[in-house]
Amino acid sequence: MSPAIAAGLICMRSWGGAPRRAPARVLCDPLRHGSAKNLPPMMDRLEPRIRILLGSSIAIGPGKAALLQAIGDTGSIAAAGRRMGMSYRRAWVLTKTMNACFREPLIEAAKGGIGGGGARLTATGERVLALYRAMEDRAATAVMADMEKLRALMVEEPPED
Repeated sequence: MSPAIAAGLICMRSWGGAPRRAPARVLCDPLRHGSAKNLPPMMDRLEPRIRILLGSSIAIGPGKAALLQAIGDTGSIAAAGRRMGMSYRRAWVLTKTMNACFREPLIEAAKGGIGGGGARLTATGERVLALYRAMEDRAATAVMADMEKLRALMVEEPPED
């Protein structure tokens, strides 16, 4: 087991609950949508998720990775935000934070107007997204046995908020 996992940098929560912060540079919660299909039946709502902090800012986490993916898919910050159910302002603020946390921008945006604007992932943005997805996959694999043991100690349904 890696020192980061042994040191308790991975925290767990059931799908639907509020994220919990761990006192660490790497924070975890349930994994991105789609990974539950690979889990044993009792594990379908319990998955690890990773957030990478730079100071007090989340440089990248599951929501920002999903936003990067949506920007790459749609070519637009506004359309990506709509797809995710967030305002343009929220999507823009998250984009600005991600760009500020890395040496090179992850997203390049062109102002709208008569010809329309748009946004695209830079080569660095594509690389960061691919690295983050690989980290998610490795983390899920690394903690699977412990998650099964933890799930056996948990109630079947999460409590109501």
